[in-house]
Amino acid sequence: MPMLAGSTNSALKNLRCTKCGRVYNPDKINTVCPSCSGVLYAEYDIELAKEVLTPSELARRPRTLGLWRYRELLPVKRTANIVSLGEGATPLLQAYRLGQELGISKLYIKDESLNPTGTFKARGIAVAISKAVELGIKIVGMPSAGNAGAALAAYASKAGIEAWIYAPKETPKAMITEIEVYGAKLELVKGSIADAAKELAKVKDKEGIFDMTTMKEPYRIEGKKTMGYEIAEDLGWNVPDVVIYPTGGGTGLLGIWKGIKELIELGFIKEEKMPKMIVVQSTGCAPVVKAFREGRSEVEAWPNPKTLAAGIRVPKPYADYLILEVLRVSKGTAVEVSDEEIINAVKEVARTEGIFPCPEGAATVAALRKLLEQGYVSRDDVVVAVNTGSGLKYIDVLMKYM
Repeated sequence: MPMLAGSTNSALKNLRCTKCGRVYNPDKINTVCPSCSGVLYAEYDIELAKEVLTPSELARRPRTLGLWRYRELLPVKRTANIVSLGEGATPLLQAYRLGQELGISKLYIKDESLNPTGTFKARGIAVAISKAVELGIKIVGMPSAGNAGAALAAYASKAGIEAWIYAPKETPKAMITEIEVYGAKLELVKGSIADAAKELAKVKDKEGIFDMTTMKEPYRIEGKKTMGYEIAEDLGWNVPDVVIYPTGGGTGLLGIWKGIKELIELGFIKEEKMPKMIVVQSTGCAPVVKAFREGRSEVEAWPNPKTLAAGIRVPKPYADYLILEVLRVSKGTAVEVSDEEIINAVKEVARTEGIFPCPEGAATVAALRKLLEQGYVSRDDVVVAVNTGSGLKYIDVLMKYM
């Protein structure tokens, strides 16, 4: 990434709790709201950002800057603190042949497999680690199903800070190898990511570890929201009718929603329209699907979660109330698909589009087939299915099914 000089011109204003509305100082280290444990969202001075950030200015910025092209709406204030491996600026590919098979003419795949470490996790971790450097944090940690841990290990290595990763023993081997190669401290735990989180909780205060668990710190979502920026930009500053997202912790889904809302506030998107947001989960771990169908505002923990798609094997997302709210506000829905449907979709996407999707990404195509059959998605809709990572990271898992 080309170096920028001095200030990023970040318009970061404050952090606000999404539950109780209390406001916090972003120049201090924050996790969740100390009053109610709600998720904190970064807020920006949109009018200030408008003074510099315009569509024409953005068009002049090279794609090689990646997600840092949008630096005025990111939380890092000094360019010297940016820790980048070239994340962002992934392609939005029109899936012509796959669309023909499904009977839909405006199908796009946002292919996040081209990020550093091979997944969308690089976006959130790049911004979170950069902000951690700015705040003077020296040790970071998280529970991970694999990909987030690999990204954290890589960016912590680049930043020269220590990373502790707690992951389930059945994490795909490629991700375990990645974490170890980057030099992070890795502990493999029996059970799910929830059990890994319990192990981290036992040591984090004693060891001085800053917890980067999904949605328990304010800045990973800021990196993920740039997917929403890029989707709208690549569609000519238009919003798709439908976004289909594989959902574990929900940061990506919430990030795209937050990003598109900010673009409307900026005036980049003239039509005040938001996409229908679709959550996809596995039949072996579908807590959001169950809560949505039952009309709940929170999720019950899914007992004994099982699916080959490690990234969506999350029994209870911390930001459950935000995910369910976005589904209802957007008039979206939640769909579950089986592991067999996921495997078939992996092969279908690879055969028709030359993209080897991760199981989570393939799940979006399996869900789309169902949504088209049900008439929930129109065959004339502009649909974006997000492939969150590369199938190459799941070789050992997929070989068992192939």
